[in-house]
Amino acid sequence: MPKRVLVVDDDLRERTDLAEMVSALGYQVLTAGNGREALEQLAITPVSVILTDLVMPLMTGAELLQELAARGDRTPTVMLTAFGTLDQALSMVHQLKAFWYLEKPAQIGVVRTLLDRAVQQYDLVAETERLSRQLSYQGILGDMVGNSPKIREIFSLIRQVAPTTASVLITGESGTGKELVARAIHSLSKRSGGPVIAVNCAALPETLIESELFGHEKGAFTGAVERRAGCFEQAHHGTLLLDEIGDMPIGTQAKLLRVIEESRVRRLGNANDIPVDVRVLAATNQPPERAIEDKRLREDLFYRLNVFHIHIPPLRERKEDIPPIAAALLCNLNRKHGTRVTNIGPAAMALFEAYSWPGNVRQLRNVLERAVIMAGEGEILVKHLPAVIAPQPEPVAVQGDSSDILRIRMGTSMDDVEEAYIHLALKYTNNNKHRAAELLGISLRNLHNKVKAYSERDKSSTAAVAGSAER
Repeated sequence: MPKRVLVVDDDLRERTDLAEMVSALGYQVLTAGNGREALEQLAITPVSVILTDLVMPLMTGAELLQELAARGDRTPTVMLTAFGTLDQALSMVHQLKAFWYLEKPAQIGVVRTLLDRAVQQYDLVAETERLSRQLSYQGILGDMVGNSPKIREIFSLIRQVAPTTASVLITGESGTGKELVARAIHSLSKRSGGPVIAVNCAALPETLIESELFGHEKGAFTGAVERRAGCFEQAHHGTLLLDEIGDMPIGTQAKLLRVIEESRVRRLGNANDIPVDVRVLAATNQPPERAIEDKRLREDLFYRLNVFHIHIPPLRERKEDIPPIAAALLCNLNRKHGTRVTNIGPAAMALFEAYSWPGNVRQLRNVLERAVIMAGEGEILVKHLPAVIAPQPEPVAVQGDSSDILRIRMGTSMDDVEEAYIHLALKYTNNNKHRAAELLGISLRNLHNKVKAYSERDKSSTAAVAGSAER
C-alpha cells in the first residue's frame, strides 16, 4: 500500500500547510476538517499515519482516537497540539495509546522523524497480522506450532487421547515442549474447565516431594506450621503433570502408584484418605526403559502411566518446523519486549536451519529473545545471533600464496570487506597509493581518507583498551 497520511485539522490554512509539508516528504496526503470527515475518509481509503488536531468541532481529536480504538483500528495517530493543549495531548498518548504528539507550528525535521517512525510501527503491525494469518493455515494446536509429518502425527495423537481418561507418558529431550503437549491434552479434554498443575519431580528435594504431592497437616514435621493441600488436591477435577518422573524417589513412587490406582490421597500427618478426581500425565527426558533397568523407575508405575505414549522428536529431526515456530515466537517476543522486529533475515534463517539445537525449542526461544532485543526493529540479521549459532567470521585473509585473492567468510560486514580489500591493494602494489587507487577505482584523496580513518579507529580502540586496563 502506498504510504498515505491523513491530515485532520479544522483550520484550513494550517491543514493546507501541513498537507503540503507532508507531501514534500514523499507521502500521499488526504485531508479532513474534523473527526467525522476523517472517519469517512478512512472508510474509503486506508492510511499509514493520521495527523490530527485536538480541538475541532463535531468530533475532536480525542473522540476520533476513541472511535478508532473501538473499531479496532490501530493506525498510528499523532496528536497536533497548540499552546495550552500539551497536557491533553500527553494524556492521549498515555491513556488512548496515541503514537505521539506534534507541537504547532510543525517543523519539517520533526514531522519527517515522527512519520518515519509511525510508518515503521504501521508496517510492523501489518507484518504481525500477516504472520498471524499465515500461521492460521499452518499446523497449530494450542501453543504448539509445526508443519512436519512428525509434529502433525503428534497433533493427531493428542486429539485422539485428549477426550479419554487415559494416563499419558510424554517423552522427549529437554526443551522439546513436553509441558505444551500436556497442556494441549488438558485443553482438549472434558477437564479443560478445571486446573492443570505441573510439578517438576527433579526440582524438589526428597524431604519435600511427598508434602508437595500429597499435602500435609499442621505439625506433621518440623516447619509444617499450617495445613497444606498437595498437588493432587489442587488438581481435583483437572490434570496433574508429573515432569521428570524418573527422578522421583523410589519410595515416593510406591505411594504415588497407590494414589493413582485408588484415586485417594492421604496428607502427611493425617490418618484419613481424601478422594481426588485427577487425570495424571507424566513426562521424562530420558528413555524410561533405561530408568527401569537402573532401578530409578518402578516398572509397575511405568506401566500404569504408559497407557498412551507420545514421543516428541528433537528439533534437529524436524527442521522444517523451525520457520513457523520462529515466526510464532517472534510475535510473542515483540509483545513481551515492545520491539518491532518484522522477520528473520534469509542468512540468519539459514543458520537456524543448519544448527543442531541441542536445547531444542527452549534454546530457539532464548536465541530469538536475545536477537529481538539486539535488533529492536526490522530484520534479525546474522550479527544479532550468538557465536554458538553464528561463529564469528575469520578475518578476511589472503588465500594461499597468492597476493591478489581474498577469502571472505559469510557474515563479514561490508565495512570489513572494504578495509581488507584496500589493505590487499596496498600490499599488492607495495604500498604505492597511486597504483592502489587506480586498481580500486577510487581517487587518491579518497584512498588517503579511508586509510587515515582506519588508522584513527585503531588508535582509538587501543587507547580505550589501555584506559580500561588502567581503571
